[in-house]
Amino acid sequence: MANHKSSEKRILVTEKKNAVNTARRSAVKTAAKKALVAIESGDKAAATAAARAAESKIMKSAGKVMPKQRAARKISRLAKKVSKMA
Repeated sequence: MANHKSSEKRILVTEKKNAVNTARRSAVKTAAKKALVAIESGDKAAATAAARAAESKIMKSAGKVMPKQRAARKISRLAKKVSKMA
């Protein structure tokens, strides 16, 4: 348990940040899964829209929840799958 007032405050701030980061990470995963499902369904318009939404979520989390390079790699792989659709 914290012994100082400032460390008690830091615990509260850390809990809030942890909740926000967990929500962001979950939103990125959900958006990516939706995009992959749309790609597998074969509907190019839906896949493009889902990939664009996923890209937005990933870019917003880049540098905060995940490293920028990982975000770029995820976006690149999604875009590659969308462009390979017939």
